[in-house]
Amino acid sequence: MEQETEKKNTFFRFEDLRIYHKALDYIKWSQMSLAEATLDGSQNVSEHFMTSSRNIALNIAEGSARNKNQFIYYLKMAKSAVRECLVLTTILRNTDIWDEINEEHSRSQLIEMTKMLGALITSLQRSNSGTPSNNHNDDRDYNAY
Repeated sequence: MEQETEKKNTFFRFEDLRIYHKALDYIKWSQMSLAEATLDGSQNVSEHFMTSSRNIALNIAEGSARNKNQFIYYLKMAKSAVRECLVLTTILRNTDIWDEINEEHSRSQLIEMTKMLGALITSLQRSNSGTPSNNHNDDRDYNAY
């Protein structure tokens, strides 16, 4: 009988990535913090922000099914979505939709995700150099990211 404390194997590899779960947590936090905010005339900014925050996780998931070079491309797209969220965070703060606490929380989460994405990209690039295979599904464990 297997221990319940053992890690559950997932069918989709991206579900094992910490950065993916970090992005999901950011989406959930964003939804809750925007729902609490007064959205007088700022619906477009809020919708754009939610689209960008979802694009972080979506790009990670989409890229994970590709070869290494394509996965790196999608991870860079996820980093672009992080930068969009940063600009939108500033807009939300400057228009007084978010207070300083929400702005700081958002910025710290975005910084952390940028670092995690950068580390994963670097790891993939390093494992890709000098290797004839472009398939990222090798024996390398990317769960640290």
